[in-house]
Amino acid sequence: MNQSATRREQRRLQTERRITVCAQRLTEELGLDGFTMDELAEAADVSRRTLFNYFPSKIDAVLGNPPEIPASALTTFLEGGPHGHLVDDVGELASVFLSSELLTREEMERGRRLVTTTPRLIMAAHERFEQLTGEFVEVILAREGKEFGAERARLLLRLLVALFDGCMTSDGGDPDLEVPLADVFTEQLRTARDLLA
Repeated sequence: MNQSATRREQRRLQTERRITVCAQRLTEELGLDGFTMDELAEAADVSRRTLFNYFPSKIDAVLGNPPEIPASALTTFLEGGPHGHLVDDVGELASVFLSSELLTREEMERGRRLVTTTPRLIMAAHERFEQLTGEFVEVILAREGKEFGAERARLLLRLLVALFDGCMTSDGGDPDLEVPLADVFTEQLRTARDLLA
């Protein structure tokens, strides 16, 4: 990818993040029905057309878009890497996801808080989770083979989501340090494996 394409992608991600942060703040202050898409566009300093190019609805804007896993990381996973153990390798993909700079920890915590207290957001987040889970089950089965079983793949993903949820309320063992979420997740995964061993 050339530099101009990289800069374009960075600008796109920054705009997407700004819209999501503004949508979350407005929802926190006014409620989901307390502002219009026009007001969101104004708060995010984008045109209405640009806003709709990024997000078709307020709910989508509040939830934001999940970061994309780089193609190279996905290829490595499908080839059986990077560690050669499924749980560790799925954990590695989750760490890539958590290391993205799309949203800060504070912003992710705000999003989680909003989702858990707003019924329409709960429903939308659940639908999105089911869709993403279905897609990732297919990735796991492409790597492990159909005989691995879709239900086993779903269980693994649900366990990892529970670990992620735990990361959002963990300080990484030191409340005075801002430990990166990816590091907290890796430690949570290590602890879970020890407990289940």
